[in-house]
Order: sequence, then C-alpha cells, then structure tokens
Amino acid sequence: MKASEKFKTAIENYLNEKAQNDAVFAPVLAKQSKNLESCLNYIFCEVKKTGECAFDNQEIFDMADKYYTDDSIGTPAPIQCRVAVCPPAKPDLFSTAPAVSKNEVQKTETVPPPVKPSHKTLTLFDL
Repeated sequence: MKASEKFKTAIENYLNEKAQNDAVFAPVLAKQSKNLESCLNYIFCEVKKTGECAFDNQEIFDMADKYYTDDSIGTPAPIQCRVAVCPPAKPDLFSTAPAVSKNEVQKTETVPPPVKPSHKTLTLFDL
C-alpha cells in the first residue's frame, strides 16, 4: 500500500515536530529498525483491526508514537487500503449563523404559569 503524500507528510511532520520538542523521543525516531513506511503500514494494520473507518488526528498520531516507542513491534505487512486526509474545520467565533428566511420563523408566545388560588392562613391576631 502506498500512502497518499498528504497522509505521509502529516505523519512525518508530526513525528519530526515531536522529536524537536521532546528530547526523549528524538533518539527513538532515529532508530535504524524503524522507518516511516513501516510506521504507515503499522497504522493501517491497527486501523483495520478496529473495523472503524474514521479517526481523530490524535488517534492516528498516537499509533505512530506507539510504533516508534514499542520495540516489540516488528515490520508489519503492507495492506491494500485508501487513506483520506481531511483538515478539520476551524471554528470561527466571529461569523454569524446562517440566515433564516422569515417564512421559516415561527412566532412563539410565552404563556404565564397558571395562578394558584391563595389560601390565607389565619393567625392568632386575625381572630
């Protein structure tokens, strides 16, 4: 299986950035027994085991971390599959909600709660 360039680049950028920011991970990434192609095959095998078809970025990045840090993981066999990389939609706090036509707006009236009849409690002074 040949991963798409977007997917390969996303994983490679993540691993390189982590190696720059984490002094413990840098030598782990440089191991001779591990390489990016095998890492991608490991990720594909793990994804196939779950039976799911959509994953959060961090879930995939965690699989890449595990491949490099776990020495018991050998070279996984290639798997035939397709990978799609979709950038997450960034929330925009300053944009407005989509316009709603006046035909779709229904007027609602607030109904006051029913008034309970009050019972006056007599006290000793009322007698």
